Amino acid sequence: MTRESSPALSVALAYYHAWTGKDVDLAMAYVAGGVVCEAPAGRIEGVEALRQFMTPFARMLTGSELIAAFGDDETALLLYNPHTTLVEDAPSAEHFTVKDGKIVHDLLVFDRTPFDAARRAAT
Repeated sequence: MTRESSPALSVALAYYHAWTGKDVDLAMAYVAGGVVCEAPAGRIEGVEALRQFMTPFARMLTGSELIAAFGDDETALLLYNPHTTLVEDAPSAEHFTVKDGKIVHDLLVFDRTPFDAARRAAT
C-alpha cells in the first residue's frame, strides 16, 4: 500500500476506517451534508441517503484490505478489497473530493455482478 500525506487523504482514510469498522455514524462525520455519491446503484444525494446506502453494506462486511491510497489537497483515491457475507472479494475504488475537511463528492466503482449472482443463488 502506498500513502502520501495530504488533507484529502486523511479525511478519506478516516471515512474508510470508520465504515469498515462498522461505525457508519462516525463515517458520516467526514461527509458534507450535500454530498453526492455516484455509485453503481445510481446517484445518491445527501448525507442521510448515503448513510442509508452504506449501513446495509457495512453490516455485511467481514473485513477489508486497503490496497492503495493516494491524495492531494482536495482529492483522494482509495483502492480496497472488501469481504462480505455475500461475496469474499469485491475489489472497489473510490475517488473523493474534499472541501473544508468534508467529503463533498464520492465516485464509487465496483462490480455488482458477483453480488447480484450471490443474491439470486440465495433465493
